[in-house]
Amino acid sequence: MATPNIKEEIRRLVSLQEVDKKIYGLSREKAELPKQLDELQKEFEEKRSKFKALEDQRQKLLLRQKDKEGELALKEENIKKSQGQLGQLKTNKDYQTKLSEIESLKADKSIIEEDILKAMDDFDQIKKDIEIEKNALSSEEKIFNEKKNVITSRSKEIEGLLSNIAGERKILSDLVDKKILERYEYILHGKEGIAIVKVVNNSCAGCFMSLPHQVTNEIKMHERLIMCEICSRILYLEEDIEVI
Repeated sequence: MATPNIKEEIRRLVSLQEVDKKIYGLSREKAELPKQLDELQKEFEEKRSKFKALEDQRQKLLLRQKDKEGELALKEENIKKSQGQLGQLKTNKDYQTKLSEIESLKADKSIIEEDILKAMDDFDQIKKDIEIEKNALSSEEKIFNEKKNVITSRSKEIEGLLSNIAGERKILSDLVDKKILERYEYILHGKEGIAIVKVVNNSCAGCFMSLPHQVTNEIKMHERLIMCEICSRILYLEEDIEVI
């Protein structure tokens, strides 16, 4: 089996790494889209729940008004009944007692009428609030659907891009020595999509740790792949990929 040309393999890995950066970047973005959609849905549901709360409040006000109107009808009936009994009373004391009873009923009636008027005012106000909130919710729903469509479209777009890049990656990976490719991909999956990095100012561009001069010398020899002792990424020199 022929010994791989390390310098040539490095160039191929660097080209492959550029493609993998795109794949990992697009994949991360795609993974975030459902979270964005969930957050968007949650925000919209909160606004919709506010509208529903107003409608529930309107229904309660309507029921309260009907209850008060029922109480008012009963008071009026009792007043009418008591007034009808005045002519049947035989003593002045009984007559005065009945008058006091009627006045008490009228006082209760007056309170109920005030409650009804208050309920009517509250009902009118809640109707206005509902109309305002309904219009606002309509606008929010439009914005929500627009943002949802953008996210959905982007997700489909990313799927298309990943599909196209997968073909490009297959071509590049087939050019790399199998054992070197296995090592590269093992590092790639463990280092969030960055498996090979260059040496910059005698430091690893992956973890930014300083490298011994001996490491740079070993890279220049092109006898084997040299890894950073700190982050385990494959190291290369800029001069190794320069086209002469």
